[in-house]
Amino acid sequence: MDQSFLLMLTNLLHLHNHLDPTTSLLSDSTSSYSSSVASPTSPTSLLTSTSAAPLLFFTIASVLSYLATHPHKKKPKTSTSSPNNNPSSPLPAAAEFSVSAFRALSTEHIWAMEAPLRDAQWRSLYGLSYPVFTTVVDKLKPYITQSQLSLPSDYAVAMVLSRLFHGFSAKTLATRYGLEPYLISKITNMVTRLLATKLYPEFIKIPVSRRRLVETTQGFQELTSLPNICGAIDGTAVRLQHLPSETVNSSMYYSRYGFPSILLQVVADHKKIFWDVCVKAPGGFDDATHFRDSLLYNRLISGDIVWDKGVNVRGEHVMPYIVGDWCFPLLSFLLTPFSGNRTGSPAENAYDEALLKGRKMVEEAIGLLKGRWKILQNLNVGLSHAPQTVVACCVLHNLCQIAREPEPELWREPEENGSPPRVLENEKSFYYYGGSARQALADDLYQRLSSR
Repeated sequence: MDQSFLLMLTNLLHLHNHLDPTTSLLSDSTSSYSSSVASPTSPTSLLTSTSAAPLLFFTIASVLSYLATHPHKKKPKTSTSSPNNNPSSPLPAAAEFSVSAFRALSTEHIWAMEAPLRDAQWRSLYGLSYPVFTTVVDKLKPYITQSQLSLPSDYAVAMVLSRLFHGFSAKTLATRYGLEPYLISKITNMVTRLLATKLYPEFIKIPVSRRRLVETTQGFQELTSLPNICGAIDGTAVRLQHLPSETVNSSMYYSRYGFPSILLQVVADHKKIFWDVCVKAPGGFDDATHFRDSLLYNRLISGDIVWDKGVNVRGEHVMPYIVGDWCFPLLSFLLTPFSGNRTGSPAENAYDEALLKGRKMVEEAIGLLKGRWKILQNLNVGLSHAPQTVVACCVLHNLCQIAREPEPELWREPEENGSPPRVLENEKSFYYYGGSARQALADDLYQRLSSR
């Protein structure tokens, strides 16, 4: 007989003595220890006891004896509605992504891992390494705490980052985390708004300081052989998964590629770090119109931004300038190609090739942005929250570039086409100086290349 079962019987004997001390199962209260061992009480005598305790004892003992010899096997519960019956996934989704599971991963397990393995796991979940994640949390935590959110700050940030990185919808994320979709949307809106407002000024800055301006222009000169480039500008359509039927002038949101979208305009440096971001136009607008409506354009055209680093090129005083494609207007602070198909003079073609190398930085930056933050490939947030979500992803992009995170596979944009925009009346002097600077740069570059 099983040892544990014998132990249960012994305990029951003691229980009986406690319940009915007048009929001891071990010995009579007046008998000596030796006589009780020699002549133990007969089991049949128990049946004649006037107490209910012996009967209770035998009833429980019989039940236990039956259970010991006939083990009862539970039938596993079956459910056709639960997706977690698969033995390969022992934890329900809500438990796997619960606060306690996240806390175990972020506090207990994280320090038991080697740094490369730890960061690789974090990138697969949230799109960035653990040190960059903690930087984001530390900077947002004071603001999230003020909102009196019922969830921990780092857990809320992790939830939103997983949505931005994987492109999950609110409904999908709600199922994963065991929360209501409206709460997922609320947390997403809060975190992206904080990224777009509180962290933007710290991580997206126009290079106006002398040190940063010199570093940026030198970086571009090493790439292009052209002096004084301080940035590369481009626009991209961010596809909207759903455009509400009640949207006013909904046709304006459809891009030339046929899908509803909003326009993102960015300026990047030689390290593919954005120093200006603008999301102000529906997808049906062209790049020039969007640029002219941006704060950057108005600050440049009004002289509010002063770059104190001019260079002399063949008698022309060339101030720092941005490079863009032919969809942008030619201005003194924004230089564009002569042509898009190498139909110019040798000097103009050499300049266009050099300009393309500079523009490649912003094109790759956009590719990295959409490649890492997959929600931008098919934006599944409300139209009113779409701009802040895009800007938030740009802030996160800069954090990753500054931290030198591994670059993901580039998202490939459709080929761009279009004609050069017309010159506005208030731009004529800027256009004239831009044309003179462009020609001087082309002639100087061609001469330097020819003398090699």
